[in-house]
Order: sequence, then structure tokens, then C-alpha cells
Amino acid sequence: MNRTISWKIFALVLSLLLCFLLLQSVLILLVEKPFLQATLLSFIIIASLAFLIPKRFLQWIQSEYTKRLETVNSAWEKTVQQISRERDNLQKVLNEMTEGVLVVDERNRIRMVNDALKTLFSLPQEILGKSLLEIIRHSELEEAARQTIETGKSKTFELTLPSSSQKSFEVNVVPMISAWRDHSGDTKGYGAMVVFHDISRLKELERIRQDFVANVSHELRTPLTTIKGYAETLLEGALKEESAPSFVQVILKHTDRLTKIVEDLLMISKIESQESQLSLEPLSLSEILEETLEVVAENAKKKKIPIITSGLPDSLLVKADRKYLEQILINLLDNAIKYNREGGKIVISATLTPQNDVEVAIQDNGIGIPKEDIPRIFERFYRVDKGRSKELGGTGLGLSIVKHLVQAQGGKVWAESQPGEGSTFYFTLPSPR
Repeated sequence: MNRTISWKIFALVLSLLLCFLLLQSVLILLVEKPFLQATLLSFIIIASLAFLIPKRFLQWIQSEYTKRLETVNSAWEKTVQQISRERDNLQKVLNEMTEGVLVVDERNRIRMVNDALKTLFSLPQEILGKSLLEIIRHSELEEAARQTIETGKSKTFELTLPSSSQKSFEVNVVPMISAWRDHSGDTKGYGAMVVFHDISRLKELERIRQDFVANVSHELRTPLTTIKGYAETLLEGALKEESAPSFVQVILKHTDRLTKIVEDLLMISKIESQESQLSLEPLSLSEILEETLEVVAENAKKKKIPIITSGLPDSLLVKADRKYLEQILINLLDNAIKYNREGGKIVISATLTPQNDVEVAIQDNGIGIPKEDIPRIFERFYRVDKGRSKELGGTGLGLSIVKHLVQAQGGKVWAESQPGEGSTFYFTLPSPR
């Protein structure tokens, strides 16, 4: 149909043009009219003839062209809507990703960004169209994006934010065909997609692993060196001397320390690998606490530290493993006694939270913990005061064991402290009700 209309219009226009040229030639050659006059006269005559074209024919042409324009306009609108839907769907996919993602054009201008990246970098809402360096002030990132756009080759590197959070990212920059026109209307060239994988947790775990290896090596080496030294002394002839029994006592002391370290490490390993079978049952917190206080009573008495219980009714129950709960309380109370001042005090309290958990608090008024050390006190072998901890005979694993035991029973543990004023350790366990 469209082809038929085109041919009819072409034939009509061609006929009028031929008539115009023929008439112009007649007027110039035969009537000897000047060129301009002949041209003007020919145009007037042909224009007059055009009015003789049937009105219905012209209306038909207008109607058909209107239909064609409407068809083209409809197809254009559908194409625009489809592109818009695809863009919206892509944005939804990006927003569902946990990784931060942004897309830049060939001029390093941001064209798309997902919600995760806005959260990671605390970005403002209106950033589209701005340069990458303007939004994320990191020259290495801007340079990597620029090189990818220029060469069309992917790049991967690590980026650490120079802020208090010290977040680390693995950044992948991949090329993509630019879909945005520049000021000249040209769409040739590459843009780039930048994906940020948050590896802060992995970096933290790697640091903890390295610290653990260094600490456990040190903790084992010290008593082994002592044992070796005293054993060699005995072998060299000290067995017959009066000091021999004291040497053996030192060896025995450090052997016990090694045994305790190994036992604590095995306990943590067992909990982490879930080899240890939990026997969860409703337990009276006051009853378990009473049994625990008998274990630590002697050490508390030596330092003249009273242990006060507050708000612990017999009806307050926790859903826990008896052996594990006793170990948690012993470790926390042992710490509270060790790092308390002579004549200080310990207060134990418990409340039922709105989440139906029992929250236990053990508060002392001892030396306290510096703020910067609190996030790390539950790590294995971490010591706030290394010298003092060794004098007190700890293995550096007590609080790490507490954390693993509490988490294994569905609870959480944390601490609050003011240096010189004391510390409060909290842990929660589910209530059976």
C-alpha cells in the first residue's frame, strides 16, 4: 500500500516537473521571453494546473501520509518504551546486587549507579552526569576507568578508602560499548562498568589469622623454652642438687599451661566445627550461678571481692547447655576477679528482653579496657595488657571461648568499659518461654 502511494505521488510530481520544463522551453525558444519571465510564467501556469488536480485525490494523499506518520510515531513510541523498560529492568537488577556497581560513558561521566554503591560510599542522590573523580575522589579508580575506556581492556585492583572505616574493595573495571551520544551525536567508543566487591571482612579475617598464628607460636614457644631450659639443667647434673624439686615444679607448671592452651584451642575448634553436641534444656539461671560462684569463691576471697547478685529470681530460666553455661559464667567471673582491684566488687544482674532473650550482665569496678581494644577482646590470644595477663596466668583464650559458646547457643556477647572505672560484660541466651 505504501509503495503504491509513493509511486502515485512520484508520477504526479514528475509530470508537473516535465510540464514546467516543457512550458519554460516553449516560452524561451518560440515566444522569445526572457529566462526569468519565462520561468515565472511557467511556474504560475503549472501552479494553476495543480489546482485542477481532484480535491479527493489530494485528501487521499494527505490521509495516507497521516496514517504513515502515525504508524511511524507509534513504532517510535513503542521503541522508546521498550528501551525505557529495559533500562528500568537493568536498574532493578543492579539495585538487587549486594556489590556496588556504576556505569560511566566514554567521557568518564556516571550514567548509572545502584543503591548498594550509594550506601557503601554514602553518595548523594543526584550524581548522574557527574564525573567519576568528582563523586569518588580516588585517582587510581579514575585512571583505571580511563584506561579501560581507551584500550577496551578489563582491569582489576584493590582499593582502600582513606577513612576511619578503612573499607577495602576488589574493583573490577570492564569495558562496554557506549550507548550515550556525546555533543557531536557520535556513539562510537567504550564506556565502562565498575563493580566494587567489599572485601573488608576477608581482610579482617586474614589479619586475625595472621595474628593468631603469631600469638599461638609465641604462647607455645615461651613455656616450651622454659621447659627445655630447666630439663637441660637437670640433665647436666642438677638432679642431685637441692634445687632439683623446684626445677621440676617449674617444668610441671609450664606443662600444665601448655595443656590448658591445647585444651582451650581444642574446645574452640570443636565448637566451630559443630562436633560438640549441645544438650539444650530449660535451666534456672540462679541455680547455675550459685554452683558457679562456689568454683570462683576462693579467688574472690583472696582479693576481698564480694560478688553481688541483683534481680535473679528462681523463675528466670534460660534455654542452654548446662556445661556450656557454667563455662561461660566461670570464664567471665574469673576475668572480673583477675582484672579487679583488691577490695573491689562484682555485680551480676539479669533481665528478660522484649525479644524473649535473657540478658545477663557481669559488672566489675576494676582497671577497665581502652575503647580501641574493645572490638578485639574476643579474639584468640588477644591481650589488652600482655605483661599483666601473663602474670595472672591466663591463656588469652577465655573470652574467645565465651564468644563461641554463647553464639553456639543462639546468643550474643559484648562488652562496655571505661578505663579506670571498670567493665561490664553482657551476654544473651534464649528464654524457653
